[in-house]
Amino acid sequence: EVKVVDSGGGLVQTGGSLRLSCTVSGGGVTFALYSMGWFRQAPGKEREGVASIKWTGQEVYYVDSVKGRFTISKDNVNNTLYLQMDDLKPEDTAIYYCAMGAGPLRYYGNSLKETDFGYWGQGTQVTVSS
Repeated sequence: EVKVVDSGGGLVQTGGSLRLSCTVSGGGVTFALYSMGWFRQAPGKEREGVASIKWTGQEVYYVDSVKGRFTISKDNVNNTLYLQMDDLKPEDTAIYYCAMGAGPLRYYGNSLKETDFGYWGQGTQVTVSS
């Protein structure tokens, strides 16, 4: 069974930084062959894609609202995905979810659709105070 565990959320003031982590284990999957993504869901809103990264780690995509502030990265040795979040704003407040691609060697670039991802973390809360 594939296990996806995300962590690193917390309470931070406007302009602050947080780094989210996501580890993948089990299920016999080879992490290095899977594209990954981060999604978030704010109170009263639908879940939205934030960033994605190709299985190689050498191609990334960000939604406009986080470009220049968030950085997604992938450590294929330690089976870990990261999301460095800088210059945080109150509108970034949400539960953040790590997601692993539905299958190996697939990357859809700027198409951050939930259906492209098959394995999900439990979510980690990020709260940005004004």
